Amino acid sequence: MSRPALHFPDALFHPDSGVGGGPRPPHGDHDSLWVQNDRAIIDSIQDRVIDAADSLGYDTNAQFALRLALEEAIVNAFKHGHKGLPGDTPVHFEFEVSPKRIYVIVEDQGPGFTPKAVPDPTLDENLERPSGRGLVLMRAYMTRIEHNAQGNRVEMELIRPESRE
Repeated sequence: MSRPALHFPDALFHPDSGVGGGPRPPHGDHDSLWVQNDRAIIDSIQDRVIDAADSLGYDTNAQFALRLALEEAIVNAFKHGHKGLPGDTPVHFEFEVSPKRIYVIVEDQGPGFTPKAVPDPTLDENLERPSGRGLVLMRAYMTRIEHNAQGNRVEMELIRPESRE
């Protein structure tokens, strides 16, 4: 299923989104976008999610964890998920930032993979292998991370530390 490619800046700056369109609502931010593999777009999306978290009082540790997980998920989607696809194939990115949690979906258009088949990079025999580190970091920093059965979609959730029960 192919979607139309989004182009910077129109793909990212919506008048009602809070980016370039005035102050964000106090309840957070959310959006669903098709994103090109363009560093400026990726940085802007990450900044938008982090800014929304900051505006709701998420601490710097939560913001660091979120930025790292976002970077790994998006880069993995383009680098691994879209391997062999045309360079302009977009990734679907969806997020919701609220006072109690941050929810993110990154879905590529590739064939997917089996997360459990990725070697554990913390084992001695895999220390020099370059694969798997991003998944380990995402799992370490997010409250919850799940892949769909096809392996081309990751859902991540960060529950605000003071909101955990």
